Amino acid sequence: MKYIFFSILFAVLLIVGVMVFGASNKSQSQTQNPPVNNVTIIDGKQIVEITAKGGYTPRKSVAKAGLPTILRINTTGTFDCSSFIRIPSMNIGQNLPQSGVTDIELGSLQAGVLNGTCGMGMYPFEIDFQ
Repeated sequence: MKYIFFSILFAVLLIVGVMVFGASNKSQSQTQNPPVNNVTIIDGKQIVEITAKGGYTPRKSVAKAGLPTILRINTTGTFDCSSFIRIPSMNIGQNLPQSGVTDIELGSLQAGVLNGTCGMGMYPFEIDFQ
């Protein structure tokens, strides 16, 4: 009898846990990727601004294709692997300062997605040129 009681209790707790975790995970994913306005155009060049610390924020940016583009990376006390940025398709690999601003000229890119990552490949980011 005890075995049945504990089995039922375990099953109920498991179901409740899955429901709670699923709901909280869904709400987190909706708040983690809200639309951001991190692209500006100044003097005919667009600047895509991201922050590097424990990954890249935002992870996805949307920019205009065909415009000269600068990727501006802000660091503030960044000591993890996101302090080295890689964009393999453009043969870019660059150390970033622990704190500061680094501009990387990307040129005028055609429509498509530009993928980047940290030095270890753990933290991805992308810029969708439209």
